[in-house]
Amino acid sequence: MSRLYDTVEPSVIDDEMLKKAVEDQGPKEEAGKIAKQEGLDYSDVLSLRLDFRNVLKIDNLWQFVKLTKLQLDNNIIEKIEGLDALVNLRWLDLSFNNIEIIEGLENLTKLEDLTLFNNRISRLENMDALPLLHVLSVGNNKIDQLENLIYLRRFEDLRTMNLTGNPVCDDPAYKLFTVAYLSHLVYLDFRLIDEETRNKAHSLYENKLGELMHNEKQAKVEQDNQRKIETEKQKHVDAYVENLDDDFLFVALYKEDPEGKKLEMLPGIQDMLKEFKDKFLDVCHKIFEYGIQEYDKRTHELEEFYGCVEDAKNDNKAAGTKYIDEFELYKKKLFMDLLSSSDPTFIEDKVTEYHSKVNKLWDVIMGLEMQLVDQLEETIKDFERNLTDLMSLFVESVQGLITQLRDLENSHNEKLLETCMLVLEKVVKNELDEELPEDLRMLFVDKDTIVNAIGASHDVHLVKIDNREDEIVTRSGGWISALMKKIHTTECSRNRTRVVEILNYIDHIRDEIDTLDMPEAIRT
Repeated sequence: MSRLYDTVEPSVIDDEMLKKAVEDQGPKEEAGKIAKQEGLDYSDVLSLRLDFRNVLKIDNLWQFVKLTKLQLDNNIIEKIEGLDALVNLRWLDLSFNNIEIIEGLENLTKLEDLTLFNNRISRLENMDALPLLHVLSVGNNKIDQLENLIYLRRFEDLRTMNLTGNPVCDDPAYKLFTVAYLSHLVYLDFRLIDEETRNKAHSLYENKLGELMHNEKQAKVEQDNQRKIETEKQKHVDAYVENLDDDFLFVALYKEDPEGKKLEMLPGIQDMLKEFKDKFLDVCHKIFEYGIQEYDKRTHELEEFYGCVEDAKNDNKAAGTKYIDEFELYKKKLFMDLLSSSDPTFIEDKVTEYHSKVNKLWDVIMGLEMQLVDQLEETIKDFERNLTDLMSLFVESVQGLITQLRDLENSHNEKLLETCMLVLEKVVKNELDEELPEDLRMLFVDKDTIVNAIGASHDVHLVKIDNREDEIVTRSGGWISALMKKIHTTECSRNRTRVVEILNYIDHIRDEIDTLDMPEAIRT
């Protein structure tokens, strides 16, 4: 069923193999010449063929981050691995290998076409991360369970599937079962599914499908709800106010506060504690609501910025394209005139004129690029200033609210100290109405002990509040730094790429007239 190991030693996907594959599949003639001069950049490669190379292990593909099509068919691969970096892959061919388990596809969320024809696969599994799967070819494998095909119902975009050559195809119920349970299929085993087959399959499995669809609907509702919860949680994290919409921070005050827990057992302390908690949570909710509000403002600012950048790039590109199109029309007519002329003076004048126009075009499109650089630099500065102001206001306001939390803690601590002093007085005079638990009584042996216990509890609470404040300040500042670094890096990369494009184009059009098929005597 699968390929046997050749007598040739298994190959390794190394830089030499990758370089040769990219060069063989790369642009030819002038474009190929330019590509070789610049060197190979694997991160720009969109398609890669590594078929018929006796490859045993998938490796060293991490640089091909823009790859959309990968052919690894007709090798001796035993395991699907090494594909994690290929997040833009849409087409993957692993047919005619020795693969036994479908795995290693977790990061290929954009994959649309997967071919695993002629391997050793016995089960359809581990493809949950492929929501866009449109074509699946798993013919000539070892799949033998009809029930396993139900797994494919999750792929709502799946339209074409091939299972020919699997033991499951020998089951008399195979075709109708598959059509019934995978109703979104259009082609099965290279044949269009006709309406008669669909109706027959639906009629035969209607009852079982009804129950399954009901269960799937419930599961989908639960998944959607869970997804919404996770999305909302992530928003809270990005707003730096996670867990401030509940009692998490208040509970944290006492989590590592053994003395505070003991003092909670004091008679009559519960009302005081409840008042403290209610006021504390009220301020926490204010921080939370304000944080979400400011997050929405920052998100809007980001969208506005990226929109402005995109508009500026598009306008600049349109202006440059206009000049290039005009030049290309001029060049086409000029070359026709040159090829049809035998007048040396005319040709010499026109060649001089051509080079002059090339220089002017260079000045114009480079000028446009410099103009765009200045424009984007100013836009980025304005954006950074606005974002910094927004974040500074956010941090300042949150610090003010956190100060209120400290004030509440200080006030509660003072009340607690007063209460404990009264209790200590009664303990000393043996006038306490209720018997204290042993752990609590040990705190009231003398004034220093109870004061130290209350002080220790107070310190723990203040540290927790301070830590939360520090976390918000640090994370918010770190986010701005990382974001601006990314924006500047992206713009520098764009500018470098554009300048190289312009240089290559200008060199190309200069070379074109030099290689024009004019009489040798005239050209020299």
